[in-house]
Amino acid sequence: MPQIPEKIHELTVGQLSARSGAAVSALHFYESKGLITSRRTSGNQRRYGRDALRRVAFVRAAQRVGIPLATIRDALSELPEERTPNHEDWARLSRAWRSELDERIKQLGRLRDHLTDCIGCGCLSLESCVLSNPDDVFGERITGSRLYAERRGAQERKAQRGA
Repeated sequence: MPQIPEKIHELTVGQLSARSGAAVSALHFYESKGLITSRRTSGNQRRYGRDALRRVAFVRAAQRVGIPLATIRDALSELPEERTPNHEDWARLSRAWRSELDERIKQLGRLRDHLTDCIGCGCLSLESCVLSNPDDVFGERITGSRLYAERRGAQERKAQRGA
């Protein structure tokens, strides 16, 4: 890992990429989403403050546990400008995100448990199908494959108009 001398207070996108392990394209994406910031030099090159290293680490850790980028951005926006997330910030945010993650884990467990039934039925519109037809909303209107029934209905309407 390349070392950056302490006297350097700004990093190029290449240096930030090398130090953080994030691709340059990911850093540009994070910046476009408001997760990190840079300033532009007179030559229009990006320069990142050293705090960007900790912010990128924070973003990547939160992403690894499944936190959406919009939620991460909201969390970072609550921090004072230029301050990087610290241990207390992570502890506070992880407590807040825990219930959301627990709910997602429950939902994934339910989907896993119904996966065999859904694939086995073939039509994806049975009352027990929780993947493509949650709460069987299509089953209240039509039976069988929803796509087949919708196409057939569209063909019938087209034939009626042409007749």
